Amino acid sequence: MADGLLRVVAVNGVLTPDLRRRLPGRGAWLHPAPECLDRAERRSAFPRALRVPGPLETAPVRAHITAMSTDGSRETPGSGTPGSKVDPS
Repeated sequence: MADGLLRVVAVNGVLTPDLRRRLPGRGAWLHPAPECLDRAERRSAFPRALRVPGPLETAPVRAHITAMSTDGSRETPGSGTPGSKVDPS
């Protein structure tokens, strides 16, 4: 279902990438692409999806997406070997 998507959670008013998909709380899913993050910000999608009041700081997610796109790697689970369900941690 969520292969290739990045899970994000709100931690103290900051939108945080959940790379291992294990952080507590309500999460939202995002395509790890800058244009998808831009659109979600314009639509105020994160506060609604995560059920938090007010805007969220998105700098950590933006930095993660930018780093992924510049080095060409994808660190989200499920993006490695197809059909692999083993947690490498």
